[in-house]
Amino acid sequence: MNNRFRLTLLIFLAIASTGCSRAAAPPAPHASHQRVTIKGHTFNLELALDDASRYQGLSDRPEIAPDTGMLFVFPRPRVLEFVMRRCLVPIDLIYLDPGGRVINTHQMAVEPYDRPDAELVHYASDWPAQFVIELRGGTLAQLQLKPADRIDLPVESLKARAR
Repeated sequence: MNNRFRLTLLIFLAIASTGCSRAAAPPAPHASHQRVTIKGHTFNLELALDDASRYQGLSDRPEIAPDTGMLFVFPRPRVLEFVMRRCLVPIDLIYLDPGGRVINTHQMAVEPYDRPDAELVHYASDWPAQFVIELRGGTLAQLQLKPADRIDLPVESLKARAR
């Protein structure tokens, strides 16, 4: 393989599998957040609006506070897959359609820290999703979300900010 092809392949792989990933510090105090209420519980969700923040996800965080998490916003809907790349704690995952309705959910288990990407479990959306919420593991059991439940998001303003 030539170097240009290898670089292109690496970039593609980095973008294709979103979710937890390489080492990172906790979010900066100025990071963008969105307050979201789900089934009466309010969460302060860090926004992942670009490829770099979506790839990083909640990787390398020693904990996720009960009322926090991450809201991933994609420029357009597509079938998505998330992985637990370098994640230290269990994470609950909610896939949402472009209108904020629940498509499906997953309870993602911690995997060995240095497991190669090709060996990680892939957690997929059942159909095209545009938003994904990651919460502290165990939260889904409390929320009891079902497919088609709606989560009130400022969908249009979030879509406009996604890169």
